[in-house]
Amino acid sequence: MNSFERMTNEQIARLALAIAATAEVLGQTITPDAAEMMADDLADYPADVISASLKSCRRELTGKLTLAAILQRIQSADGRPGKDEAWAIAVTTNDEYETVVLTDEIQLALAAAKPVLDAGDKIGARMAFISAYERFVAQSREDAKPVNWHVSVGFDAGRRIQAVTKAMELKRIPREHGQKYLADLSVEPVTEDGRAIAGLLTGNVTQPAPVLRKKLELVKNAMMEMRMASAERKTEMRIAAANELADRRALMIKQAQELEQRT
Repeated sequence: MNSFERMTNEQIARLALAIAATAEVLGQTITPDAAEMMADDLADYPADVISASLKSCRRELTGKLTLAAILQRIQSADGRPGKDEAWAIAVTTNDEYETVVLTDEIQLALAAAKPVLDAGDKIGARMAFISAYERFVAQSREDAKPVNWHVSVGFDAGRRIQAVTKAMELKRIPREHGQKYLADLSVEPVTEDGRAIAGLLTGNVTQPAPVLRKKLELVKNAMMEMRMASAERKTEMRIAAANELADRRALMIKQAQELEQRT
């Protein structure tokens, strides 16, 4: 479903004039009917994006102005990453500590490539991913759907802030959404227990409540256990970590399937 508001008849008429003028700059004459048909085909896209595309055509084209040339420039400016960048983003989701900002098409293609990736064939998984990604992107562009970036939150709080900040800088998520994420990740601890936890990092130690003190002791003991663990115990811990990653990836696959059912 198209997520943009379609142009009005008056806007389509003005666009037809702009198309005819662009063709004239390129030494070409287009009939009013042809210009209006092209304008109608483009009416599902934002006016500013179409205007930028026509400007690129005037600067770059050496041949005739065609609908395909205009659409190519509209679609290349929609903010969706190329297939290689998309694959690089997709494989980052293997790290459960990493926060990843990805598009709907990346998530859908990753779900399609998952069986091959799980089989250990990374080359085959990349080929399957790219094939699916290009198909999903083509469909989204045909439907004139705007790119939709969303955040898959990892366990590392520091990496979350870095990922969200970078996404804001690249204008992949709206600034107001990014600021809300950062605010949620940067809440100042206000309780004594919160200050006690913060003190473990800052060195400004305060006394936690007895219940929290017990929890901190358990954490300390777990860390000590990890240091002193046998090779067998370390293997068990790695298996548990791998299971957590599998659960996260399963959730992403489920979300991708629900997303595909809605499209």
